[in-house]
Amino acid sequence: MFFFAVGLAIIRKIFAVRDLPPSVFAELTAVRRLWVVGAIHGEGDRLQRLHRSIAERFALGDRFVYLGNYLGHGTAIVETLDELVRFRRAMFLPGMEAGDFVYLRGAQEEMWRKLLQLQFATGPSEVFEWMINHGVEATLRAYGSSVDEARKLLREGALTITRWTTRLREAMQSHPGHDDLLNSLHRAAYVEGHRIVFVHAGLDPDRPLTEQGDTFWWGSGYFEAIAAPYFGAARVVRGYDRNHRGVVATPYTLTVDGGAGFGGTLAAVCLTPDGKVLDQLEA
Repeated sequence: MFFFAVGLAIIRKIFAVRDLPPSVFAELTAVRRLWVVGAIHGEGDRLQRLHRSIAERFALGDRFVYLGNYLGHGTAIVETLDELVRFRRAMFLPGMEAGDFVYLRGAQEEMWRKLLQLQFATGPSEVFEWMINHGVEATLRAYGSSVDEARKLLREGALTITRWTTRLREAMQSHPGHDDLLNSLHRAAYVEGHRIVFVHAGLDPDRPLTEQGDTFWWGSGYFEAIAAPYFGAARVVRGYDRNHRGVVATPYTLTVDGGAGFGGTLAAVCLTPDGKVLDQLEA
């Protein structure tokens, strides 16, 4: 709860919290099985190996859900996004639709989105230091900047910050598919009929999806309090656990975080449409 309280206070202090339209929630339909990938954290090599294992097991009717934190911490962030784009193209077989691949926005992607708007912040240095302490430095390096450069520029005012964030955005756009992928992220997802709900890190069990706000990213403590079906869902699945305990199942929840980016593995599971675990992979 400490991470949630501090992070939410800083983000809300500096940026206005805007509710997004319902389209930010993805619905998966006609599901045979679901391949669910936990936090990647810039571990491009592990993602490639995991994708090879999934491709060997793939069958028509399978769907894909990535649970956020593609960026941050690891050293192969550009390669990670390249692999996400490549794999979707390779697996997009006849009969499949764009909505069969769902990508959630993780805390790292949310911080990166806010960093690219830093010129609008009150106290940009404060929020920048908080982001650096929570893993965004690796993404900054991946797109051609550094902490030292940023700290210097942040002292020079809004116009200089705008030029810097514009350069970062252009660097990201120079990699085919990166900007499109990061602009298509969903806050949460669910299997038709809300049989399974997918989130990045947190979920308040007392509020519907449309009222979660920033809890998806900063409310991991709420997730651990889920002790009953969430609005009738058989299971709630998340991809980031600050303790990186691997694949952890309870009667109503499932966590998929092997610790990629923190010295652990990249974890994935294959689920039935009702949330039963059919297979478990790691790389």
